Amino acid sequence: MTSSDIVDIPRHWYNVAADLPFELPADLTPDQAGSATSQPVGRSMALQLPLALVRQTIGKTSEIAIPDPVRELYRAWRPTPLLRAHRLEQALGTKARIYYKYEGGNVSGSHKLATAIAQAFYYRSAGVQRLTTGTGAGQWGTALAVACRSFGLACKVYMVAGSFTQKPQRKTIMQLHGADVVPSPSLDTRSGKLARDRKIDGGNMAFAVTEALEDALASQGSALSVGSGEAYSILHSTVIGLEADEQLAKLGERPDVVLASLGAGSNFGGIALPFLKYKLRDSKHTVRCVSVESSACPKLTQGVYRYDYTDGSGVTALQKMYTLGHRFRTHNMHAGGLRYHACSKLISALYHHKWTEAVAYTQTDVFASAVQFTQLEGILPAPESAHAVHGAIQEALRARQDGTSPVILFCLSGHGLYDMSSYAEYLEGRMENVVIDDDAIRSSLGYLPDVEARGQRPS
Repeated sequence: MTSSDIVDIPRHWYNVAADLPFELPADLTPDQAGSATSQPVGRSMALQLPLALVRQTIGKTSEIAIPDPVRELYRAWRPTPLLRAHRLEQALGTKARIYYKYEGGNVSGSHKLATAIAQAFYYRSAGVQRLTTGTGAGQWGTALAVACRSFGLACKVYMVAGSFTQKPQRKTIMQLHGADVVPSPSLDTRSGKLARDRKIDGGNMAFAVTEALEDALASQGSALSVGSGEAYSILHSTVIGLEADEQLAKLGERPDVVLASLGAGSNFGGIALPFLKYKLRDSKHTVRCVSVESSACPKLTQGVYRYDYTDGSGVTALQKMYTLGHRFRTHNMHAGGLRYHACSKLISALYHHKWTEAVAYTQTDVFASAVQFTQLEGILPAPESAHAVHGAIQEALRARQDGTSPVILFCLSGHGLYDMSSYAEYLEGRMENVVIDDDAIRSSLGYLPDVEARGQRPS
């Protein structure tokens, strides 16, 4: 970093909805039988979002002001550094210039704190006293625990059991900030008990959210908070790309390709949308925005664009999105934060309309790139973030082959210091690639609600 890289914290988030050349499909409510009705989701939903967050999901204003209390808390770690991977470039023998935005330097260790702080502020302002959530690898649960502590809210985290076992440090840091943390499936909810009694594998993000939702609905003064996928969580994350845009401009650079790992969408949307804005507003801009997903959970590259539940319960809103089906399960996958069965309707729609791209990679290849990156650049990426590292390396190698010199920007969304067991498994040669059976995907997709057959005509 040089003095020319120093920027201030943005005063607004970027709302891409104002620039979309298409309408997003409406959300639908499930009826008591668990199938879709034709009524858009409205104020009748049992679990209410704060009005401010609702407005952020439907607003058409391109700039949404960041509240002063949120911005002041951001100052603890923002602006985050924009770094150039000089040693990686040299090792790859590429003329590409590789920059990365490092989001792992806060107490939660990831980009998730950007929306966690904002959500805790809005929920507290609306009178909520306690937030519940589901978390995969633990970054989101940690971020929400920190944010709840900042605003005096209680916090209950349902953490995917595999990650709960592999990453005990995540549980500890959540507890340090006053959160109650349990493995999912848990014994604290009816759905969790049923899963355990029937030996149903609920070990994924969607099921953890199911438990958190059940808890929130049953507890007065509580509400469910989700860290990715919803339009407002992506909106809050655009502070990442807005900073990066200004930082690169001070260096006289503009990216040709922007990459980030893809779980439900906040990380990718957070860094990519402020750059996609230029392309949406002027066709002369040719930036490529590439989401990098795991081949163990390939919702964009192998999923279908259909209405599906946003969790595993069949009682939440139905959204039009790329999905592998809400009953899809992934085993032996180390990037827990990418384990979600679907992708946000916003990022899905952008991909469907060919404004963005998607690639998927195996976890052994991803970990090989992560090891190379940490040896050269001195930062250990989280397994989720390592997908973006690998994607950037592939772009740089392609540039070397083509004799081009693009500017590559990726989001290093979190550190991997709580992921030592995964790295040990890779170094000891025990890591295997997760092979997704086409029959497993077809089986999961068989449980999708048949909305189109009921007269819906989603765009």
